[in-house]
Amino acid sequence: MTRPSKEALAEMALTPEEYDRILDILDREPNPVELGMFSALWSEHCGYKHSKPLLRLLPSQSPRTLLRMGQENAGAVDIGDGLAVVFKIESHNHPSAIEPFHGAATGVGGIVRDILAMGARPIALLNSLRFGPLDNPRNRHLLNGVVSGISWYGNCIGVPDVGGEIAFSGSYSGNPLVNALCVGLVEKEKLASSSVGSEGNLLLLVGSDTGRDGIHGASTLASRAFESGAEMRPTVQVGNPFMEKMLIEACLEAARDGGLVGIQDLGAAGLTSSTVEAAHRGDGGFRIDLSKVPRREDSMDPYEVMLSESQERMLLIVRPEARDRIAAVMEKWDLPCSELGRVEGGGRARVFNGREPVADLPVEALASPTLYRLKGSMSRDVRKARRFPLSRLPLPGDSPAGVLLRLLKSPNVASKEWVHRQYDSQVQTNTVLPPGAADAALLRIKGTSKGIALSTDGNGRLCYLDPYVGGIIAVAEACRNLSCVGAMPIALTDCLNFGSPERPEVYHQLERCVRGIARASRALKVPVVSGNVSLYNETGGRAILPTPVIGALGLTEDVSKRSPAGFRNEGDLVVLIGASAVEGNPGSMAGSEYLEVCHDLLAGRPAIDLDMEVRVQALCRRAIAHDLISSAHDCSDGGLAVALAEAAILGGLGFNGDFNHNGRWDAALFGEAQSRVIASLPPRRLPRLQSMAQEVGAPLTVLGRVEGEEFRAGGFINLPLSRLDDAWRGGFEEALTGGTP
Repeated sequence: MTRPSKEALAEMALTPEEYDRILDILDREPNPVELGMFSALWSEHCGYKHSKPLLRLLPSQSPRTLLRMGQENAGAVDIGDGLAVVFKIESHNHPSAIEPFHGAATGVGGIVRDILAMGARPIALLNSLRFGPLDNPRNRHLLNGVVSGISWYGNCIGVPDVGGEIAFSGSYSGNPLVNALCVGLVEKEKLASSSVGSEGNLLLLVGSDTGRDGIHGASTLASRAFESGAEMRPTVQVGNPFMEKMLIEACLEAARDGGLVGIQDLGAAGLTSSTVEAAHRGDGGFRIDLSKVPRREDSMDPYEVMLSESQERMLLIVRPEARDRIAAVMEKWDLPCSELGRVEGGGRARVFNGREPVADLPVEALASPTLYRLKGSMSRDVRKARRFPLSRLPLPGDSPAGVLLRLLKSPNVASKEWVHRQYDSQVQTNTVLPPGAADAALLRIKGTSKGIALSTDGNGRLCYLDPYVGGIIAVAEACRNLSCVGAMPIALTDCLNFGSPERPEVYHQLERCVRGIARASRALKVPVVSGNVSLYNETGGRAILPTPVIGALGLTEDVSKRSPAGFRNEGDLVVLIGASAVEGNPGSMAGSEYLEVCHDLLAGRPAIDLDMEVRVQALCRRAIAHDLISSAHDCSDGGLAVALAEAAILGGLGFNGDFNHNGRWDAALFGEAQSRVIASLPPRRLPRLQSMAQEVGAPLTVLGRVEGEEFRAGGFINLPLSRLDDAWRGGFEEALTGGTP
């Protein structure tokens, strides 16, 4: 094989220097299959070559963690009673931009198989989605396709979709973000491994036949930006959720057989990554025969078979004496099962096609891409945006009531009931708080009194203005959502969505965000146990907003002690936890929804007091555990007025508050100062809550009372609750239909 050109190497996401390193490793030219294997495993998606040095900054251990981060396909934490929760979030951004239905559907399938590979039953899905503005027909097409793909796949496999988030910004128009999170439950002692184990163990391929879909998905889609006019559709996989459902049941049954040594998903890079990663984890090697791979297309060559990303396939590593038992389980579930080869010593990846040698490579080298530590710098545009004098910003022409209605109709704030209706959130009958009812989803753990809470959060605007603080806020808000339903945050998973790390301004964003996540994780004592990095999210030379998405897992020992977001009782007092007064500080408008909707502006410098965040969340959890409060809802997008309005709408009860404020009314009502929670409670319980707030050092302000059918706030807003309800419930669907009510 002659040396590929620089352009040909770029097509495989390899640099000339990386190719030279391959030559040094092999002391010869690689053949096409071998080069394809290096290309896939050294890609950004599989090799994390620009992010792995940064990810080492994240704290990943706690008394509950059962694995090191990256040790297996997902993170696992001990929740007591002999049970472990397994969870992870991953991206399927580029495939969803090309084929939104299948891209999103296979994103769900892939993350489910990561959980399945741990021997855990998948019990819940969440998704974090980003699109361009909905006044663009292309963005509406992408949203419709993605939501349809997620609902089709998740509903068919019988795993409830219990929550998540959807946000909109111009930076995502050419590059939507589709991040899928899955949670599984397993007995702690039955956690599965993906290691090959001892020499002589057999490698079985089970599930769908192998086709040409998804070839180059890892190297082409995940390791470089989109190019105008490039044909990418062949790199997108096509899913079969009915096959996935059988695969789930078959693999869980097989996992109960003591002869099953390991299990690995065939995800990115397909057979290449599954075999090499399993061998690397077990410090072993393998020999496989590609002629034994069932194929659904004629004339597939070894290159295509090794790099196909066909869905619904798993690699099982079994002891020889268990081969027939495992095969019988697969036959019971009507799943193809083929013996591809066996585990060998020597640390070599040896691939044959019949008797013909196809590849002979060192496993350690395949699993060890060159790692890059670059130097980042803040862009001039960001410096300018941070210096913008928010205190000099003119007040909006709209009245406070008019601004509130505009914000409630904004797709970033408005109800996403249109989306939630398409997801089955009740299948498996574990869902206690369904999508939209509270700040986090809450699921019961059957057979115990426990519950787990789940949330996803991220804010690209804040991370653009200050990636370090934005990373902190992403963790703080995800955990705050858990605390608002009464759950203690115990673990995090992250999906880091950024542009090209080769750009200094993007690498700066990535590094600072990771450092911010690490800082918040330590302060809140919540480890990052799993995750995914999605880079090169840009089109036409324009990167997306830096968007770290945090998935948070919380635990409550008593699932009956929980709090919805909506007001529940006429006559309850409404308090603000986290502030001693309603401040109109212009700085709180930094990166806010108000600035974007009313001023078409992204500016300012966000801030957070982490010590205050810890105290606010502790008070919220204690108050729920002691049955002091009736509802809890965090202040985030849209600020205080929007949070109060949402609580009133969700509860179907009005609000009457005549609180004073200092400074600007727009900042007081719509600024997005952090570490604040709206809570309601019976008046007789206020002294106890005030005493508890003093004990933990969290400020508390009485804002008003739950009453009537009007919404009155601060002497500025006086509207019928029905008008707020119409704006909030109708805004998203109105935007989705192109502005037609």
